[in-house]
Amino acid sequence: MPKSKAPAQTFEEANYLKALCQDATPVSIKLVSGETVHGVIEYWDADFVRLTRVGSPNLFIYKHEIRYMSEQPPRKSAR
Repeated sequence: MPKSKAPAQTFEEANYLKALCQDATPVSIKLVSGETVHGVIEYWDADFVRLTRVGSPNLFIYKHEIRYMSEQPPRKSAR
């Protein structure tokens, strides 16, 4: 039997980003420049993500500029 090739795209990235967006999960994004930014992903497409930040301007970040992204625990609100 011939072996089948791995699929070119699994759509897991889209599913993961959709879940982060729907749940408003705080994320930390490490850029290839070494800078780290924090916020919530509001929108994404094939080329970039929109990071919404509190107290700072929102960012459009090209995916090729992202080294890695990690979920952050929700911040406790000050009372």
